[in-house]
Amino acid sequence: MQFDTVTVVGGGLAGSECALSLARRGVPVRLIEMRPKTPSPAHATDGLAELVCSNSFKSTRFESAAGLLKMELERMGSVLLSCAREAAVPAGGALAVDREQFSRLVGERVAAEPLIELVREEVTEIPDEPCVIAAGPLCSPALSSSIHGLVGGHSLSFFDAAAPIVDASTIDRSVLFSQSRYGDEGTGDYLNAPFSKDEYDAFIDALVSADRVVLHDFEKGGLFQACQPAEEVARTGRDALRFGAMKPVGLTDPRTGRRPWAAIQLRAENREGTAYNLVGFQTNLTFSEQKRVFHMVPGLEEAEFFRFGVMHRNTFIDSPHVLDRTFAVPGRHVRFAGQITGTEGYTEAIASGLLAALNTYAELCGEAPVSLPRTGALGSLVAYATDPATENYQPMHVNFGLVPPLDDGIKRGKRDRYHAYAERALRDLDRYLVTRGDLRIRTERLA
Repeated sequence: MQFDTVTVVGGGLAGSECALSLARRGVPVRLIEMRPKTPSPAHATDGLAELVCSNSFKSTRFESAAGLLKMELERMGSVLLSCAREAAVPAGGALAVDREQFSRLVGERVAAEPLIELVREEVTEIPDEPCVIAAGPLCSPALSSSIHGLVGGHSLSFFDAAAPIVDASTIDRSVLFSQSRYGDEGTGDYLNAPFSKDEYDAFIDALVSADRVVLHDFEKGGLFQACQPAEEVARTGRDALRFGAMKPVGLTDPRTGRRPWAAIQLRAENREGTAYNLVGFQTNLTFSEQKRVFHMVPGLEEAEFFRFGVMHRNTFIDSPHVLDRTFAVPGRHVRFAGQITGTEGYTEAIASGLLAALNTYAELCGEAPVSLPRTGALGSLVAYATDPATENYQPMHVNFGLVPPLDDGIKRGKRDRYHAYAERALRDLDRYLVTRGDLRIRTERLA
């Protein structure tokens, strides 16, 4: 079968996954990425699938929604998930990657695909259909205006923050210790900066009183909850960080043999362990204040920063009220994918790109739309993000709060309940893929 070329706008996680998944099904793709000709306020390179904030794709545990989503993607033939596993760095029970290697691997996959034409230019108008808009939450103002002209509705926005990254060679290893929570000291995938009570109190005082980047009035009050700057969390209560990003539970300071009062965990940014990010410490402090405040962290007194924390504007459209169940504009062959739809998170962006490819392919073939079981991580997220009954729509990660409850009448603890959710989800997904021969055959060919 001969297919018309599909235009995919945006070379991020969703766009790259979408382009590769379409091309591997025989669909020619024109993948358009505006960098480096037109830079974005958050990206640092011109690489495809560049990770702007954390380098973690979150948990791989079976009984977690994030882990379940990865298993679903494996069954559906995700290309970028395989790149992430190839570029993985130690991160305990999470999938974290060397971000430079990950981007390079994705770029190599795209370059090696003869059906993908990579174009470096800014898109200012919605392309001729069919197309997939995966421009991300930082698409250019001109394209944003064109999108809102197409979908109507209210323009929504929130603000995202990234954590600082430090030079590993400038860390005091006599203070920081290697341990994952509840693991043996010296064998963990994280470095831990332990705080005494006095050190914690002084750090919190400095954090909440430090100078911040001044936001315009229209930027205030739009912070996505999962990416709240650490200083904003600290303002909610003196122990808020100690019960959150700085919780010391499961850690033992080898200098004292006791649990510290609080601790900041540092996660490797690359396989070589030459750079570490401060987990959970996304921030909107000025660069000079970040240097002052984070030098108060035990073991980081002389640390040098590869990157200070940054905060940037992210926009998303009101998907439940302007898009159909496949994230398409009703009556048009224009589909959206990635964070611009409000599906928040790296793995979620990959998943939405794959789903956009499958639905676009199904549409080109005259097949029924792809409707994943709502019992799954991705199926439940899509159901939430496209339900017209959803009010005050906000970006959402996959989570088990979105799936239907179990109906077997068995009482379970949280861990066992989540495990049962995951088993049900994979069982239902497998059954669905069997009914979709057009998807199943090509999924097997891609595995």
